[in-house]
Amino acid sequence: MHGPKDSPHSTDSPRLADLASLIRLPAALSVPGDILAGAVAGGGTPRPRIAATMASSVALYWAGMALNDYADATIDAVERPERPIPSGRVARRTALATACGLTAAGLGLAALAGGRQALGVALPLTGLVWAYDLRLKSTPAGAAAMAGARALNVLAGAEPGRRGAAVPAALVVGAHTYTVTALSRHEVSGAPRAVPAATLAGSTATALAAAALPGLRRGGRAARVGAAVGALGYLASYGTAQARAAREPSAANVRQAVGTGIMSLMPLQAALTAGGGGAGLAGVLAVAHPLARRLARKVSPT
Repeated sequence: MHGPKDSPHSTDSPRLADLASLIRLPAALSVPGDILAGAVAGGGTPRPRIAATMASSVALYWAGMALNDYADATIDAVERPERPIPSGRVARRTALATACGLTAAGLGLAALAGGRQALGVALPLTGLVWAYDLRLKSTPAGAAAMAGARALNVLAGAEPGRRGAAVPAALVVGAHTYTVTALSRHEVSGAPRAVPAATLAGSTATALAAAALPGLRRGGRAARVGAAVGALGYLASYGTAQARAAREPSAANVRQAVGTGIMSLMPLQAALTAGGGGAGLAGVLAVAHPLARRLARKVSPT
């Protein structure tokens, strides 16, 4: 793939802080909850392999962030000159090497976690991430590709024989991701008012679906209450940001809504996890959400 050369000021020995910015370090806190939600939705409890599965998904997420900046170097030089590559803090070739290394690590960890069966999810997930960053991002298929990647991430958490039961939870996470990706296309120039209004309607439906799923699994009262609380927390956070963007769809408000949407995945995951009977695990996600938001103020998740 041809692209711009590195800036003459680029460095092959970037600071850790610059690499953290490249891979959007805090945003990875939104990834382990996918695995928990998938494990619980699949009717099981997290097993020792879950830690390796989480690490695999985090590595693949970070790989996608590094690859995103590698692919967008020309555009970012104009629209986001403060980003690590156009600012010269990270060499473009270093971003590609980081993406390749993290991809290899992610696939290796998936193989360690579950062998061929785990790779059956990790490989198509990797394919979607690379296809999105290199080809699909600016096409009509872009948002669907990213939604599919997050849905596969949820399925990665379920035991191979129970993945069918985790499909509803995966679809909920995928629907949320679709709205965030659709908004992200307007981070630089602002959006038509109809865009955040439409994504707000979509995330409202997503919250309702997350709260309703326990009934489909004959969950008890605690599951239903936990799912409802998580869904409300999700909508209060992400919905409020989208409503602000719908009133004033400036680039700043849209960017804020996208960042909030990335982190608001955690209360949505908590809703799905509680709904599947994992109240304690849902509580961990709920407690981690404010911490993730504070970290996101230091390193942008978008």
